[in-house]
Amino acid sequence: MNSALMNIMASLTIGLLAFALGYLVRQYTAQAKIRAMREDAESLLTQAKTRLQEAELEAKAAALKIRDEVEREIKRRRSELERQERRMQQRRASFDRRIDSLEERARKLDAKEKQFEFQRNELEQLRRKELEELQHISNLTLEEAKELLLRKVENEARQDMARVIREVEEQAREEGEHKAREIITLAIQRVASDQVTETTVSTVPLPSDEMKGRIIGRGGRNIHTIENATGVDLLIDDTPEAVTLSSFDPVRREIARVALNKLIVDGRIHPARIEKVVKKAQQEVEAIIQEEGEHAVYEVGIHGLHPELIKLLGQLKYRTSYGQNVLMHSIETAHLAGIMATELGANVTLAKEGGLLHDIGKAVSHEAEGSHARIGAEIATRLGRPADVVNAIAAHHSEDEPQTLEAVLVQAADAISGARPGARRETLESYIKRVESLEKLADSFAGVEKSYAIQAGREIRIVVKPEEIDDLGIITLSRDIAKKVEESLEYPGQIKVTVIRETRAVDYAK
Repeated sequence: MNSALMNIMASLTIGLLAFALGYLVRQYTAQAKIRAMREDAESLLTQAKTRLQEAELEAKAAALKIRDEVEREIKRRRSELERQERRMQQRRASFDRRIDSLEERARKLDAKEKQFEFQRNELEQLRRKELEELQHISNLTLEEAKELLLRKVENEARQDMARVIREVEEQAREEGEHKAREIITLAIQRVASDQVTETTVSTVPLPSDEMKGRIIGRGGRNIHTIENATGVDLLIDDTPEAVTLSSFDPVRREIARVALNKLIVDGRIHPARIEKVVKKAQQEVEAIIQEEGEHAVYEVGIHGLHPELIKLLGQLKYRTSYGQNVLMHSIETAHLAGIMATELGANVTLAKEGGLLHDIGKAVSHEAEGSHARIGAEIATRLGRPADVVNAIAAHHSEDEPQTLEAVLVQAADAISGARPGARRETLESYIKRVESLEKLADSFAGVEKSYAIQAGREIRIVVKPEEIDDLGIITLSRDIAKKVEESLEYPGQIKVTVIRETRAVDYAK
């Protein structure tokens, strides 16, 4: 029993020792963990303090940077405000000066207005005084004087009206036969329109129908530029691969034909290019005119002519008289006159020169007043031709008396050349004179830069100077020109008056 008790006691002792030992081990382990945790906490605290210090330094640096930027922005805005304030002060000073000037003007105007009012009152008093004196002298009241004056004006108006009525009746009787002839002439003109058209149109072939669209351009700007630059009407219809040029002036038509051919070959068709090509075509046609004049002089055998006469002769290549080419007619007349002079023993050189130059006035007849014979004689006199040559030119239509045998021969040669079968068509000559008169009438108005009669004389296209006539002024101008055409010219059907005003601004990038 004692042994059992001892065993129990020993077991208890051992258990207590084991418990105590375990407790001590746990306490030690816990303290070790606590020390480790304390060390970790101290380390974290140290790192946190370090990071906090770094953050504080960065925040201070950022704050300093922001403060510097804010201070610079404040300085810039303060400077800008100061500049604006100075400008405002300058403007205020300028406005003050203007206000002072306007006030001074207003004071002067008030003073002038008062002076005018005073003068007007004085004039009114003088008028009343004169009226009273007139009434006193004439023994008539104002109403009686008015009635007397009205009766006198009425009697004079009746007399004038009666005289005008008599003049109108006489004019109507005189113009009756003329009007009948005019109606017949207009009918003949309409029947002969195909002949005129053949002489006043040219056809330009195209490589393809696609070219028609390029010639027309966007919104028609290309075709309008060509028509305005040349004064020629372009007719683009269903005719395959062809464009028709229409104008009474063959020189313009030739320039347009040459320019259009160049544009088609080049392929670059736009307004600026068109104007450049038209100028070049004008130069080429002028060169052709010079060559044709020299050729005519060489063919006839005349020497020593003034260069301007040679140029005018070349221009006759593009002129027609009743459908007959004037240059060929002049050469033919010169040969005929020379042959007859040889047969009669007259001066052959004088006869040839008179025959060659007899129609020289037709080269400028649309630019000067008078008949082409008188104009030609004036040109020949101015350019130093002998008096006998001048007389031959002036007398070839019997406007002057022939003073030499050679002048008579030139007159006869001219009649022979023009009277041969098929040489002339009278309708074309009257048509050309009508359209030239139409252009001349339009050019007579102020502000007109240039004018072109197109559509066989059925339309007059007028280009005005934009600095002299505004957009409202062209409306009045078109109406005035149409009214003047109605009063001054005789024409079949109606004539469309188109006024064009264009302003251009050109600059160059360098």
